Amino acid sequence: MPAVVAVLGLIAVFGRTGIVNSLPLAVRMILHGWLAIPAERLRLAQSLGFGPSETFRHLERPMLREVLPGVLLVILLICLTSFAVVLTLGGGPSATTIELAIYQAVRFDFDLARAAGLAGVQVLISATVAVAAWGLVRPAGFGAGLDRTTPIAAPGGWRRVTDALALGLATLFLVVPLGAVALRGLPGLADLPPSVLPAAGRSILVALMSAFLATGAALTLALAAATRPLLLIEASATLPLATSGLVLGTGLFLIVQPFAPPMTVALPVTILVNTALSLPFLYRILSPETRAMQAGYGRLADSLGLQGWPRLRWLVLPRLARPLGFGAGIAAALSMGDLGAITLFAGERQATLPLVIQQLTGAYRTEAAAAASLILVTLSFALFWACDAGGRRAAA
Repeated sequence: MPAVVAVLGLIAVFGRTGIVNSLPLAVRMILHGWLAIPAERLRLAQSLGFGPSETFRHLERPMLREVLPGVLLVILLICLTSFAVVLTLGGGPSATTIELAIYQAVRFDFDLARAAGLAGVQVLISATVAVAAWGLVRPAGFGAGLDRTTPIAAPGGWRRVTDALALGLATLFLVVPLGAVALRGLPGLADLPPSVLPAAGRSILVALMSAFLATGAALTLALAAATRPLLLIEASATLPLATSGLVLGTGLFLIVQPFAPPMTVALPVTILVNTALSLPFLYRILSPETRAMQAGYGRLADSLGLQGWPRLRWLVLPRLARPLGFGAGIAAALSMGDLGAITLFAGERQATLPLVIQQLTGAYRTEAAAAASLILVTLSFALFWACDAGGRRAAA
C-alpha cells in the first residue's frame, strides 16, 4: 500500500491518528522464512512427536533468528525515514522530522548546506541501526530439502481462535482505509485532472525499470555473499537502508544543479534512487534462501561444471523463483508509491502519480486526490500481484 494512499484512507476514517502500513511487508518476509524450512525437517519433527514448543525451539526459532533482524531493520528504517505521511498531513513545527526538514531546506529555503548536514545526520542514525541489526543475524543451517510439500495440521483450540482474531484484525485494519479511499474516489474518477493519466504512465515506467534493476543487483549481491561472505558485500547491500529517497535525491540534486536543470533528469534520477532504496529489501528477501541453496547444491553444481548462464538457468532461477517474484513485486510497489526524490526534481511534465496526489491534496481537492489514489493503489497491487504470482508459478 503506497504511503500517500494509506494517509488519505486514514484521514477519511480515523482522522489524524497516523498509520503503520508495514505489516504486510513484515508478514510476507517472515512467511518466506517458514517456506524455506525443508519439508523433511517438518516430517521428522512430526515423527518424533514434537509439540508446538519443541517445533518452535528446533525449527522456528533458528529460522526467526536468521530472518527477524532483517525484517526489524527494514521496518524500523521505513518509519525512521518516513516522509510522505508527515508531508501529506502538513508537517508543522511540532511534527517536523529530519526528512521533512531536508525537504523544506531544499524546496523552500534553498539552503543546500543545511540540507546536506541534515542528510548526514540521517545517514549516521540509520547506519548505526543497520550495523546493530546485522550483528544479530545467525544462519539457520537447515540444509537442503527435496522440495516436497508436507501438509501441516492446523492448530486447534485457543490457537485457532487467536489466529483467526489476529488475521481478522489485520485484514480490517488494511481494508477499512482502502474502502474509504474507494468510496471517496469512485465519484471523482469522471472529473480527474488531465495530469493524472500521464503521471500514472510515468509511475509505471519508473516502477518496472526500478524493479528490473533492483532485482538484478540484489541477486548478484546475494549470490556473491553466499559464496564469499565478505563484510564489504553485506555493507554494499545494506548501505542504502542508512539513507532515504529524499537524502539520495538531495545529494543528486547538489550534483546535477550546477550543470543542468534538475527537471530534465527527473525520471532517470527517480529510477536510480528507487533501485537503490529497493535493493536492501530484495537482498534481505533473497539472502537466506540463496545461502541455503549454495549450502545444499553449490558443491554439486561446481562438480558438474555449472557456471554462468547454465548455472543461473538450471539452479539459481528455479530455486529462487518464489523470492525473486516477491522481491520484484515489492520493488515495483515501492517505486509506484514513492514520494521522495521526485519532489525535488519534477516539474509539471515529469510528475509521477504520488506527486500529483500530494499536489491535489495540498490544493484541498480531496475527491480528486482520492480518485487518483484509487488508481495508484490498483496499479500498485496489479504490479505486485503479477510479479509475485509469476514467481510462485515458476517455483511450482
